[in-house]
Amino acid sequence: MRTVVSWPHAALRAPAAEVPEITDEVRAIWHDMVDVMEAMPGVGLAAVQLGIPLRLAVVDASTARGKAVRMANPEVLHASIELRAHDEASPCLPGVSAVIKRPRAVTVRFLNEAGEIETRDFVGLWATSVQHQIDHLAGKMYFDRLTKLKRDMLLKKAAKLSR
Repeated sequence: MRTVVSWPHAALRAPAAEVPEITDEVRAIWHDMVDVMEAMPGVGLAAVQLGIPLRLAVVDASTARGKAVRMANPEVLHASIELRAHDEASPCLPGVSAVIKRPRAVTVRFLNEAGEIETRDFVGLWATSVQHQIDHLAGKMYFDRLTKLKRDMLLKKAAKLSR
């Protein structure tokens, strides 16, 4: 199984490259990503978290699991005005989390497993996870949405835990 890179790995700060087409290699990466996400257990994973600099993400916020949505080049087309607060974390920075407010619902366009452009609405935890993964693909971490003071405190706590 692939392993998650640890903060401050350079892959977590670099924007990921567009995926020109869905190939067997892309499908294999998605398969590995779902395995890692399930093992965490988590509700989403971006390829950059595995050190793979491609705009690939998987999300599964279902209660039963096994409903992972595989996305290449995801982009938010529309976001609701209503916000939803959720305690977010990342396996790249274990032991810490922060409450982040994001749009409660988003409409996202992406390349699906068949290589077709798909537009899908995500709500609640699904929307939070999709937005979290899209941030990763842009080289951003969830704590970048915090004030400088809160971000510094979170990173200091994470550093202390990793010693």
